[in-house]
Amino acid sequence: MSAMKAVVYTEYGSADVLQLTEVEKPAPANDEVLVQVHAASVNAADWRMMRADPFLVRLYAGLFKPTKFQTLGADIAGRVEAVGKNVGQFKAGDEVFGDVSANGFGGFAEYKCARESELVLKPSNLSFEEAAAVPLAAMTALHGLRDKGQIQPGQKVLINGASGGVGTFAVQLAKHFGAEVTAVCSTGKVEMARAIGADHVVDYMQEDFTRSGQRYDLIFAVNGNRSIFDYKRALNPRGIYVMSGGNTAQLFQALLLGPWISMFGQQKMGALTSTPNQQDMLLLKTLLESGKIKPVIDKRYPLGEVAEALRYVEAGHARGKVVITVT
Repeated sequence: MSAMKAVVYTEYGSADVLQLTEVEKPAPANDEVLVQVHAASVNAADWRMMRADPFLVRLYAGLFKPTKFQTLGADIAGRVEAVGKNVGQFKAGDEVFGDVSANGFGGFAEYKCARESELVLKPSNLSFEEAAAVPLAAMTALHGLRDKGQIQPGQKVLINGASGGVGTFAVQLAKHFGAEVTAVCSTGKVEMARAIGADHVVDYMQEDFTRSGQRYDLIFAVNGNRSIFDYKRALNPRGIYVMSGGNTAQLFQALLLGPWISMFGQQKMGALTSTPNQQDMLLLKTLLESGKIKPVIDKRYPLGEVAEALRYVEAGHARGKVVITVT
């Protein structure tokens, strides 16, 4: 058997549960592609899986300990090493990127088997690190704004949590869709929010956007750190609130109270479920190649420092994305 390095966890908890170890190198099934991972990136999904927070994670990954998979990492970019016999889109040597979260995560490793449908060719104008920063965050932003949020040109759109991974893509995508964008972030990240195209920036350390009297057609809460009723107050009478990311309490508010509020009024409020798909990955690839959107990378860590990278992202420090350089 040939071995590879991977970051593994066998119990839920803080980043201390992560260990860099040798595991068996995977072999691709008939419809799979074996990718030599050059870069991966950290998402909130990784530390939420690691901590089993929200509790619903346990229903997906394993009730008492992670049994469904033991290596985190949703986003990968790398080079195809081998393909299964039914794979027609890719060949050895192709540079690819994609979101492998639906196929057991596994990006924090030297190799990952991905389904053919989870990958697209890497934009030639992006490095592996830049490409790895895109899939889950940009897809979440796209689905939150376009599908759940039904964004229209000329709308007033507010992004809460605008400086993180999903938020930085959401600001750029909302501008691409023709909206007037207000970004909410902390003092140190105001300039970055302006640099990626926000029309207005609210520093939440200085001002409470839910009490400013401003109303928005669409609120995309990437960091759901407010009560659903705060958001309701800042929405237009026919506005839409989309929650993506937050703790257990915020998730239950969006899942339980959101439909109830939506049923009895004209405002629509609810939580986003985003499923990656190849068609939208190809759309994002086109936007990246044309320069309409670009990843914002804060820090890079080697594979042996994944635990440090997760601590940094969990603490809320990241401006944009944190990337793991594997090869």
